[in-house]
Amino acid sequence: MGLRDDLERFREVGEKRREDLADFIQYGDLGQSRPGSVNIPVKIVSLPEFAYDQRDQGGVGQGDGDTPDVGQPIGQPQPQPGDGDGDEAGEPGEEGGEHEYYEMDPEEFAQELDEELGLDLEPKGKQVIEEKEGPFTDMTRSGPDSTLDFERMFKEGLKRKLTMDFDEEFLRELCKVEGISPREVFEWARGESLPVSMAWVEEAHADVADERGTWDSIEEVEENVERETVQQRIRREGIRHVPFRREDERYRYPEIIEEKEKNVVVVNIRDVSGSMREKKRELVERTFTPLDWYLQGKYDNAEFVYIAHDAEAWEVDREEFFGIRSGGGTKISSAYDLAAELLEEYPWSDWNRYVFAAGDSENSSNDTGERVIPKMEEIPANLHAYVETQPSGNAINATHAEELEKHFGRDAEDVAVAYVNGEGDVTDAIYEILSTESEADEQRE
Repeated sequence: MGLRDDLERFREVGEKRREDLADFIQYGDLGQSRPGSVNIPVKIVSLPEFAYDQRDQGGVGQGDGDTPDVGQPIGQPQPQPGDGDGDEAGEPGEEGGEHEYYEMDPEEFAQELDEELGLDLEPKGKQVIEEKEGPFTDMTRSGPDSTLDFERMFKEGLKRKLTMDFDEEFLRELCKVEGISPREVFEWARGESLPVSMAWVEEAHADVADERGTWDSIEEVEENVERETVQQRIRREGIRHVPFRREDERYRYPEIIEEKEKNVVVVNIRDVSGSMREKKRELVERTFTPLDWYLQGKYDNAEFVYIAHDAEAWEVDREEFFGIRSGGGTKISSAYDLAAELLEEYPWSDWNRYVFAAGDSENSSNDTGERVIPKMEEIPANLHAYVETQPSGNAINATHAEELEKHFGRDAEDVAVAYVNGEGDVTDAIYEILSTESEADEQRE
């Protein structure tokens, strides 16, 4: 195995040592990523290379001019650019190499999360951006000759011939049997599923009256006269005897396909009241950030709205959202009031909507039942979700998540409630939220 093979093998090992996606979500450094790029740490594997020993030791060499002669000791190695103290290129630890992170876009992140958690969310397009002609699959009774569906017309005529035609010559031979009556010929034909009328049989029976007695029995006719099927007659006569009719004509025209853009608006709501300390805020970030990446990767166009609230609510940008903290009380309904107002810019007919809220489940008295639940029912969305973060366990007055779950039920199609008490609960919470949306998506189909 050569050096090139070694390098390839080490690169493969390095890729395999990329941090597991679930571990990254639960415990990794999410701050190294940007909105459109997810950076997952890679455990570094040093690539093999030749190294020059810089220790204080001599050697021997040979050559002409300034090159030492055979056996002559050589001097100390000369400093190279970047080796000395203060050399700008040589300052240790200034930048990490590109190989320290595996960079994926949100679409790849969404695909990997689907595989990791066994999800299968298929976003629906809403806003029509283009109408175009599709395949000629629709039919009309009129149109230009160039669009006539001759194959269909031929099949209709052929089916008619197969159901209405029969071997007239064979039946005429049956009418020549000694002593046979028109009724007997007719009943024999019906027993053979031949579409012949009694009137036709009577006419044929009268036409061959002079030849009656040619055959002694029907069995004799069957043994001596070859029957010709409709298919054989068509092959012999060609299609000119296939009974085409005007009502068989159908003209093809193109199906009009609406090209729809998959648009989504995600409203992230966070309790920033005094009880939401650092650990709770961290768990919110660890849950909401992958959800944002996932939906950004699933949809063509994703918009994000961030709402912070204590007793009142206000819109913030993403940088503020996870770090802000106030000293006020908590009134969750204020955030839903603001969300309803902001969502007016994103009509339900054109936009998929997700409303994600998180907090420690503490809320002002009666606000959940009297204000929040009615507001959630009023705001149309693909999914409403609430994430409770309680690292030390449930507080006595932390009842918001419980009240939501009691009202909507655990099997609600468009409402999910998840509990995150520590990092290990994050992926379970994400699965609970996204799997609820997947199931609701199937129900809507």
